[in-house]
Amino acid sequence: MKSSKEIIEIAEKVIRHESQAISHLSSLLDEQFSAAVTSIYQSSGRLIITGIGKSAIIANKIVATLNSTGQPSMFMHAADAIHGDLGMIQSDDLVLCISKSGNTPEIKVLVPLIKNLGNQLIAMTSNKDSFLAEHADYVFQAYVDKEACPNNLAPTTSTTAQLVLGDALAVALLEMRAFTSNDFAKYHPGGSLGKKLYLRVEDIVHTEKPQVSLNASLQEVIIEISSKRLGATVVVESNEIHGLITDGDLRRMLQKGNHINDVLARDIMSEKPKCVSKDALAAEALAIMEANHITQLVVENDGRYVGIVHLHDILKEGIL
Repeated sequence: MKSSKEIIEIAEKVIRHESQAISHLSSLLDEQFSAAVTSIYQSSGRLIITGIGKSAIIANKIVATLNSTGQPSMFMHAADAIHGDLGMIQSDDLVLCISKSGNTPEIKVLVPLIKNLGNQLIAMTSNKDSFLAEHADYVFQAYVDKEACPNNLAPTTSTTAQLVLGDALAVALLEMRAFTSNDFAKYHPGGSLGKKLYLRVEDIVHTEKPQVSLNASLQEVIIEISSKRLGATVVVESNEIHGLITDGDLRRMLQKGNHINDVLARDIMSEKPKCVSKDALAAEALAIMEANHITQLVVENDGRYVGIVHLHDILKEGIL
C-alpha cells in the first residue's frame, strides 16, 4: 500500500515527465507541418483520421475538435478500413494516420491502399523512420523518449503528445479560417458556450407578461404579481413602460405604514426600471442583472413592453 505522500509523488512525476515531452514537441515542428495544414485548408474534401488501439481513441477526439471548429472530419478505424470502411474515403479527402510506432501490421496493410487511392497521406508518429513515415506525404513528429508508465509500455506520454499535436492542427486551421465566436455558436447550439453566443432574450421571455395600469389599486397589483409568479409586474400605459413593482417594493411600502387603501401602482413603482432589448443576448441580460443585483429585467422592443425575463430563466438554460 502506497502512502498519500508517495501517491502524490507518483502523480507529480508523471505530470513533470509529460509536460517536458510536450514542451519538446514544439522544437519538432517544421515546414511539413505548415505544408500539411495548408493542404488541408485548401482542400475541398474532408480530413479522414485513422489509427488503432489507443491512437484510435485520440483520433476520435481530434475528429471531434476539428468538426466543432469548422473542419469537416471523419474517424476511420484502421482495422475496419481494410474490411470495407476504406470506402468512406472520397477522392478529395486527405488522410491523417496516427501510430506511435508507425509499423503495426494494420498500418502496413492500410498505407499502400490509401496511396493507391491517390489521397494525400499525413503521418503522426513517434518514429520518423517507420513504414508509415516513409510512405507519407507529410510527417507530424509526435516523438517521445519513453512513456510515463514505469514499464514504458502503457500508452501515456505518447497519446498525450498525439492529442496536443491534434489541438495544434485544429487551432492552426481555426485561425486560418478566421473562425469567430459566431461560427463557434453554429456548431455548439446545445451547449452552454454556444447558448452564450446565440440564445437571445426573446427566446426565453415569458409570454404571459404581468402588467398593471398607473392607477391600479394595491389589490390589483398584488393579484397580478401573484398570478404571474414572476415576483414583479410592469406598470404600463398604452404599452409604454412607466415603472416596475416588485415583491420588495410591496414589503417596503407596508413597512412605511402607508394607508394601503389609497395606494396606487404609480405610488410604489420604481420609475425607469432596468430594461433589456428582446434582441439582446441572454448572456447580456445576465450581466445586467449581476451588475445591478436584481433578479428580473423588463424586456422591451423600441420602448414597447414585451415581457419579463427572470434570472431563473437564464440559469435554467445553463448560462452562468
